[in-house]
Amino acid sequence: MHPEFRREMIHEQERRLEEAAARSSRLAQRAERPQVADEVVALRLCNVHDDATLEQLALLEGRPAPQGRFVVAEIGGEVVAALPLRGGAPLADPFRPTAHLLPLLRLRASQLEAQPLRIRAAKAIAARVLHPAR
Repeated sequence: MHPEFRREMIHEQERRLEEAAARSSRLAQRAERPQVADEVVALRLCNVHDDATLEQLALLEGRPAPQGRFVVAEIGGEVVAALPLRGGAPLADPFRPTAHLLPLLRLRASQLEAQPLRIRAAKAIAARVLHPAR
């Protein structure tokens, strides 16, 4: 092979590789940018109407049917993630982005766990005020 031809082929391959690297870099930067969701998220305790949805989420994740109370995250009126109140792994729809909901679910679950303590404290204060020591 002629040296000039070989050098030209090497330069052409080098140019293609640089273009591919630049394209890959642009795609990676685009993927790293956080996507701001404009959907409304509702967090609430599960109720009996959510049993089928929770079972479906567990089935999608290949886990047994869940037991107990859950904090659920709804987007557009549809339950897409749930976290057991007594601890454990969350359930989430694997076909929707839900990672951003997990910190919210954990925070709400911790608030609900602390609520009975506040209620007991409020009852104790009310009892002292209403029924002073004799």
